[in-house]
Amino acid sequence: MSALSVNPPAPTLPRRIAHLDMDAFYASVEWLRYPQLKGLPMVIGGGRRREDELLARLNAERPERRWTAADLAHIPVDFFPRLRDYAGRGVITTASYAARAFGVGSAMGLMKAARLCPQAILLPADFDEYRRISRAFKQVITDIAPVMEDRGIDEVYIDFTHVPGGQREGGRVLARLLQKSILQATGLTCSIGVAPNKLLAKMASEFDKPNGISIVHEADLATRIWPLPCRKINGIGPKADARLQAHGIRTIGELAARERAWLIAHFGKSYGAWLHEAAHGRDDRPVVMHSEPVSMSRETTFERDLHAVADRAELGAIFTRLCERVAADLARKGYEGRTIGIKLRYADFKTATREQTVTAYTQDARLIRQVAGQCLKRVDLTRPLRLLGVRVGSLRRQGEGAGFEVSKRPFGQNRPAMNASESIATTGWLF
Repeated sequence: MSALSVNPPAPTLPRRIAHLDMDAFYASVEWLRYPQLKGLPMVIGGGRRREDELLARLNAERPERRWTAADLAHIPVDFFPRLRDYAGRGVITTASYAARAFGVGSAMGLMKAARLCPQAILLPADFDEYRRISRAFKQVITDIAPVMEDRGIDEVYIDFTHVPGGQREGGRVLARLLQKSILQATGLTCSIGVAPNKLLAKMASEFDKPNGISIVHEADLATRIWPLPCRKINGIGPKADARLQAHGIRTIGELAARERAWLIAHFGKSYGAWLHEAAHGRDDRPVVMHSEPVSMSRETTFERDLHAVADRAELGAIFTRLCERVAADLARKGYEGRTIGIKLRYADFKTATREQTVTAYTQDARLIRQVAGQCLKRVDLTRPLRLLGVRVGSLRRQGEGAGFEVSKRPFGQNRPAMNASESIATTGWLF
């Protein structure tokens, strides 16, 4: 075969990565159920939805007709509960864009939010429905673009590089197809940013919300990325941003102007080097289709502050349920772990965490509760509590390995697992 007959290698396609973020996801799912609330200030939080609660109250208070699940879209707007009437310790899961205009946002206490936007409609969360819709929109994506990284209930990364339409107009053609297909399948909108990497794609997905598409190329760095505040970089939190501002660095462009050596000297070898790379829009992380969880946890915020002595029985019951739910999560997903920990948040919002590593991997609720109870001996239980959580980490797939390892921690090395006859309600708990 002559050299002239050999086909030249195919040119390498430029990398095109998308970040897809559903628009006000929980609120949008509720609008499918209650379209009469669309566009109104609305927050979700304060508890979980009980299917018939609203209808039962409606039938009791407005008996002129029989209200059923088929009438949800016709419930009068003035019947829905308002944020101003809420009393409790709950926090916001999400807020509609109309509510966000008043300064209301996710993770804000509902009582504080009520002062900012008292007229907002308050709905309880329906996580079963949110998960169902989440699975539906992700199935639409993988049917079209199979290289997808799941980043949570309402966002994903997608590798557009080799997907038909993924290079056309910088990825806009494929992004339009995804938006249209998700809308048809779920009735929901999403915003998509397409860029050379995950770092820039995540920033781009925020440029044109809701229902927007933003395309960023390497040549756009100076005009579209550098004018943004440093906090827009995923990985720069409030503390790091405050340190940057103390040095006169407020924008990503100002961060990019600092020498790598200066950033390392002031922020450490690893983080300083990363700041330099991020400010210049460099990110080589691949889109990972499957990743193992690091830990599983359950936590709850109390309606009122609880005390370890005065509310011992109530706290004990709550703690049991948390341990059982973590154990059930582990079993359902096929994992077991060795590091068991607790999280407490006091009435003054200060948080304490403790953990302990045991000799054998487990998903047993009794052992989880016993070890978590030992962790409680190492925290202050004289102060009122507003939150309690249980966590299991150092996970592996159930049944992998030999089954036993020696812990490097002093606690639990020689502690035997509990007997099947022992009650998780009476072992290893201080309350």
